[in-house]
Amino acid sequence: MAQTSSNNGRTDQILVEETGSVRTFILNRPKQLNALSFQMISRLSELFYASEEDSNVKLIILKGHGRAFCAGGDVSLVFHNARKGNWKVGANYLQKEYILNYVMATYSKPQVSILNGIVMGGGAGASIHGRFRVATEKSVFSMPETAMGLFPDVGASYFLSRLPESFGEYAGLTGARLDGAEMLACGLATHFVSSDKLPLLEQELAKVDTSDPDAISAIISRFSNIPKLKEESPCHRMKIIDHCFSPRSMEEIISTLESEALDKKDGWISSTIQLLKKASPTSLKITLKLIREGRLQGVGSCLVREYRVICHVLRGEFNRDILEGFRAILIDKDRNPKWEPSRLELISDDDVDRYLSEIDDEDWEDLKLPPRSNLPSYAIAKL
Repeated sequence: MAQTSSNNGRTDQILVEETGSVRTFILNRPKQLNALSFQMISRLSELFYASEEDSNVKLIILKGHGRAFCAGGDVSLVFHNARKGNWKVGANYLQKEYILNYVMATYSKPQVSILNGIVMGGGAGASIHGRFRVATEKSVFSMPETAMGLFPDVGASYFLSRLPESFGEYAGLTGARLDGAEMLACGLATHFVSSDKLPLLEQELAKVDTSDPDAISAIISRFSNIPKLKEESPCHRMKIIDHCFSPRSMEEIISTLESEALDKKDGWISSTIQLLKKASPTSLKITLKLIREGRLQGVGSCLVREYRVICHVLRGEFNRDILEGFRAILIDKDRNPKWEPSRLELISDDDVDRYLSEIDDEDWEDLKLPPRSNLPSYAIAKL
């Protein structure tokens, strides 16, 4: 019989169901599309640590209540404080979130994330690092940060860099929306299950009394299928994506896309160029550097580097694009941010490298990750 725990009588932002050896954690802020509050991140951290220590727990299931898995971090408090110069509020929030991402990536027991709905930003960090990611026809994945003066974080420089060829650069730079079939095809999801089969899948997973990944994968596979990709899907365009997104610099990437646009009347190429030209030039250059370097580094190193960058971004010492993006998209909602610098060619490699330096503040220190004995659990699906 499943048991649901409560959190000291408060309205629970995380629900917990206990069924035999399985623990199901449910993100429970449906009106906010399950955006991760500091309270949710803290509670998930407690639950993951406790379940890892409990020998009776064999499997973790993570899912969302409502039409989203998780639409990202609940960062309004972060940005409001950054506007007032109190950047350390955001740094503390993100420090806690990045450590949770690292624990998930190195977890000793399988995590099955049911991605039945929106999966963006922090929602990707809470799921993609886990061993199993189950997409459905309702899944919508995106890392839209460059359009907001940010960059894909929560370990995205690790998992995006491990997608086929240059698909990670494409997804991270453009913030392109991918459906469940595309998530499976590129490796962000390990399985695809129709949403109407999820109750049966969860019933079967609730009977699990093993942490053997092969046994759990076999259960999920019984309910899985390989869906057909849409005709216009970018997954059909791997060759041109690799051609256009593999050049060394952002300037060369856009130039290659523009050359392709002259040769071919292709709406996808035109819309891709427009997405890049609307994004923060600084964010694009930071994102490209992080993904390229992330390809050669472990998840811990990626998170440490991302933490340095996000602290610089929140401090606004080099530019204030994050505040301008927040204004244009979330406050005034005019969707017309004025980036500064406004053009890629005004941003040098040295300008980008400054974001990777240590913070000149006596109270600041690098992200301290807890000792872990397991290798990262993230793996690209093999079709």
